[in-house]
Formats: sequence, C-alpha cells, structure tokens
Amino acid sequence: MDALIVSFLAVATAEMGDKTQLVALYLASRFHRPVPIILGILAATLASHLAAGLIGQWIGVMLSGNILHWLLALSFFAAAIWAFIPDKIDSEQINQTHGIFLTAFIAFSLAEIGDKTQLATVALAAQFQSLVAVVAGTTIGMMAANVPVVILSHTITNHISIKWVRALSGVLFAFLGIYELYKIFIL
Repeated sequence: MDALIVSFLAVATAEMGDKTQLVALYLASRFHRPVPIILGILAATLASHLAAGLIGQWIGVMLSGNILHWLLALSFFAAAIWAFIPDKIDSEQINQTHGIFLTAFIAFSLAEIGDKTQLATVALAAQFQSLVAVVAGTTIGMMAANVPVVILSHTITNHISIKWVRALSGVLFAFLGIYELYKIFIL
C-alpha cells in the first residue's frame, strides 16, 4: 500500500505545471473533446510508466544495499530541484493530422521520455519492488493531475498557483531523498 500511495503523491504533485500537463491544457483548448484526450493520456501513461517501472525493477534487483539507496536519494533530490524549473511546450511539435486520441497518445508519449515523472517511476519501482502498485500509483497520479486540466482547462488556470504546487512537489521529492539517506545512516 505504501508503494501505491507514495507513487500517487509523488507523480500527482510532480505533474503540476509539467510539460505533459501543458500538453493536456493545449489539447483541451484546441480540440474541446475531453474523452479521446483523456484516453490518449491514459494509454500513453500506462505504456510509459510500465516501461519505466520495468527498468526500475531491474535496477532494484541489480543494485542493492547502500548503492541503491544513494542512487535513489540522488534521483529524488534531482527531481526535487527539477520541480522548481518551469516546463514549456512547443505547440508546433504536436502533430494534429491524426485523430485526437492518437494525437494525445503521441504527444504524451514523446513528452514523457526522460520526464521527471517517468524518472520518478523508475526510482519508485527500484525502491519498492512492487511493479503493479508503483505503475498503478503513478498512473492514477498522472490522471489525477491531468483529467481536471482537460475537463476544466479554462477555469483551472485562474485558480491554482503552479508556483505553490511545484514547491509542494519539490518538498515531497526532497523528503523521499532524505528518507533514502535515513535508510543508509540509521537503518
């Protein structure tokens, strides 16, 4: 259960203001058809996070002890710092010649490559060694952050301070990094 909850919280907060959330906002304002956009986001997220989770599981098996905890701590601290760097999208890169579902799937798949939420999924899968719980948690977190953007795209941008959400995300990742250091020095 810890893997599911921590994965959900890590990705839901990290996704706020992330480039994939900006892609969701762009697609929602462009196409005004939430269902195919949401389904495209879901399909892309499942594919991306399953691949990242499998890599994380492999890393968790190959590395052990303090080496794994040091790498996890460093990756969480890097994600904490990254949370304060605003993402941007280039709307010219989003291919609009496909259907809305395929456009959302392709745009999200490309935006997730090397993204902080994908790297967080690798680290979380290495830490918890629970592929299903981590992928479920990160996917639910991604959807929790993006579905409201798609549905309420015009209203949401006027009421949520991305600056504060990024700060929360940074603090959460820093806490995860400190926890990994705690495992090295205390446990």
